[in-house]
Amino acid sequence: MTTEPVSTDAPARSSSGWIDPATLMRIKHLEMRARVVVEGFFSGLHRSPFHGFSVEFTEYRQYTPGDDPRYLDWKLFARSDRYYIKRFEDETNLRCHLVVDFSRSMDYGTLGFTKADYARTLGATLAYFLHTQRDAAGLTTFHDDVLDYLPARYRPGHLRRLMLLLDRPGVGTSTSLTKPLERVTELLSKRGVVVLVSDFLAPLDGLSHQLAALASRRHEVVLFQTLDPAELRFEFAEPALFVDAESGRELYVDPHTVREQYLARFQAHQKQLQELADQLGIDLYTISIDQPLERALFDYMQSRARRGRPTRRRAMGSSAGAGPGGKA
Repeated sequence: MTTEPVSTDAPARSSSGWIDPATLMRIKHLEMRARVVVEGFFSGLHRSPFHGFSVEFTEYRQYTPGDDPRYLDWKLFARSDRYYIKRFEDETNLRCHLVVDFSRSMDYGTLGFTKADYARTLGATLAYFLHTQRDAAGLTTFHDDVLDYLPARYRPGHLRRLMLLLDRPGVGTSTSLTKPLERVTELLSKRGVVVLVSDFLAPLDGLSHQLAALASRRHEVVLFQTLDPAELRFEFAEPALFVDAESGRELYVDPHTVREQYLARFQAHQKQLQELADQLGIDLYTISIDQPLERALFDYMQSRARRGRPTRRRAMGSSAGAGPGGKA
């Protein structure tokens, strides 16, 4: 946990009202970063398309050891001489579980911050937003296996615990999308929304099966693919030594000779991912990390508002038709 002072000055916003990610990432405190994004998002909307509601209890049950005594009904105790607990109606109108990639490939970035910085801020932003709506947020972090798991809750102190887990240094090496999702499917017993944040730069074999397993349990699944602009366009000018972040393999590359091949393979990978999402009816957003986080939050909330109707999938590159990861 950082001890350095946290500036309360809001970052400068563009004419659109959105914050440049490079400016946002200068805020070292993750929860403050998320708060700035959410407050900017709210200030730009007359009415949120997604509403929370007040918690109301629906019935009682007898007290058992381990129950929170704060929810004892003392008036009922006075009448019955027995202890009863107020049972809440699931306490939330949405249960959202964030699944965030902590593998080493996420540590890549050419903008002064990394894909990991952006992905964690996106996860923190969604969690903070859900908290303001009195909704439950949970978290799983992973690389080739699950690192941390925090069940979805709306409780005092829960948001802080989630932020601390998101802010932990990445310790992962290789990426596996299937094994962590298999574990998440086992852990999530209650229906909700599963938001998977990753660069998806890993073999997609088996991913379809695991996503289908989540969907079959009536979870709503949303995929956020976070990519650096250099990965989208491969606009390197000079020969250089490239190092695989996960395997450590070194390769001296002349960009002019490999760019076409790289883009072809990248496009094929992106096409496979998009087809997988389309087949399962899953929302996929491919985001260049130079794009404001408010856009990701806004598009996610639009998707929630259109729930139950066909959703048009689109990518958010740094410009129209910006690269192979997006659609014009």
